[in-house]
This record gives sequence, C-alpha cells and structure tokens, in this order.
Amino acid sequence: MSVTDDLRRIARELLESGRVTRVIGYEEGRRGQVRPLVARTAEEAGRLLFDERCAHNLALYLLDFKPQGEEEPPAVAVVLKPCDARALNVLVLENQVRREKVYVLGVACPGIPGKPACASCTERIPPTFDLLLGKPEPPPAPAGPDDLSCLLALSPEERRRFWAEQFRRCIRCYACRQVCPMCYCEVCIAEKLDPPWESIAIAPSENEFYHVLRAYHLIGRCIECGECERVCPMGIPVFLYQRYLAEEVRQTFGFRAGMDAETPAPFM
Repeated sequence: MSVTDDLRRIARELLESGRVTRVIGYEEGRRGQVRPLVARTAEEAGRLLFDERCAHNLALYLLDFKPQGEEEPPAVAVVLKPCDARALNVLVLENQVRREKVYVLGVACPGIPGKPACASCTERIPPTFDLLLGKPEPPPAPAGPDDLSCLLALSPEERRRFWAEQFRRCIRCYACRQVCPMCYCEVCIAEKLDPPWESIAIAPSENEFYHVLRAYHLIGRCIECGECERVCPMGIPVFLYQRYLAEEVRQTFGFRAGMDAETPAPFM
C-alpha cells in the first residue's frame, strides 16, 4: 500500500474511534498542486494524500488549537515531515501546543523538489511521531557547493551589498511571517505603533530592519523548513538568511531547534 492509502485508512480509524476530532493533512488542489486539509469526518479523510508536492509546514495549523485559558483544546492528528515535527517540538516547549492533544502522523520525507530548504536537508525521519508512514530514502548527493557556502565565501562588505539588494525588493507583504509556525505573536513588533520600532513604509532601511528583527527573534528557534522563502512573491532568499544564523547556533552551542521538546534553546 502507498503512504496515501495508509494515511487515509489510519485517519478514518482515528476519526471514527473518536480519538481525534480532526486530521490535518493535504489534499489535491485545483491546479495540480496540493493544499492543506482539515478532515473532520471519515469521508473527508478519503481526500487525504501525501507525495513530494506536500511542501506546507502543517505545524502552523496547530496554533488554531492551542490552549485558551482553562478551556481544553480538541485532540487532533497532524501529518508532519521532519522539519514540521521540529516545529511541533518548539511549540510544545514554548507552551503553545499540548503534546498529549496531538497525534503525530510522521512521514518519511522524500524532499520537496525545487524547495531550497530541501536541497541542504539530510533528515528523512521526523524527530517525534506517534506513527511513522513510509520508508526513508537516502538524500541525494549534493550537486555542488550550496548557497550557504557561497555566501560565506563573500567578504563582509560583499555580503552587506548582497542583502541590501535582496531586501530592497521586499514589498512588506509579511508572507514570510504569516507562514512561519514560530511567528505566533498576536501583534507583531513590526506593526506596533507604541513604541514605534519601525515604520510601515516600504523603504530599503525599513525593509532591512524588519528582516533583521525577525531573524533575531528566530535565533535558536528556526526549524529550517524554508517556508518563508517558498512563499516570498519576490523570490528573496529569506531562508538563506535564517539558515546562516541556525548554523551559527549549531556551531557555537551544538544546538538545533526542535530536535526534542525538552531542551531549551540557548537564548530562552
């Protein structure tokens, strides 16, 4: 049986037994792409699928079911790839999600073609799961030096010019923020008016300030899913910026965000 067949069968069982109230996964879209699906019935579970087009980090949708005061969040199941499962671990560590309320359908990730984050990723098995679907395949050998190596080969001044040019193209749509599971503040500091940390003007200096501010808020928290870059309408290599800082944290502290739900990040 395929991963999709197994996923549909297990999702039906979870919903019919009442173990979970929803299964968060993927379904076929209208234009040959996939899109997130929240299945509430066994019939809807029959639309679930998993293949190499499933790029979305579904841990983001768990924020819709986080604890609210004394109200118990519903039990949900969610399909998570390795980087997505790392996001869940960070959200659990930061008290945004109750782990016992989430049934993790881990999937062995084949890597998403064309997604920059997958080009440098060697992880195939989620670091946390309740049930694992699929068999891991070894990552392909790198075709050449990756983007981070090329960036680090530049002088500090060359890097400064490179990022200034990239951020100049930013239209401040905040898609990178909205798609990030780690950006869950109800009011982003980038849009606060009191105190006015930055202007909402689309200008090179304000664009740079926004991206630097967001990157520093993610130090030791970025789980390297690369969703920020995938959704950027201007093609800005946002993930490369985050990956550089994630690598600094790894080399300095021997830490990678989300590998478990118990180890605090260096700056927590």
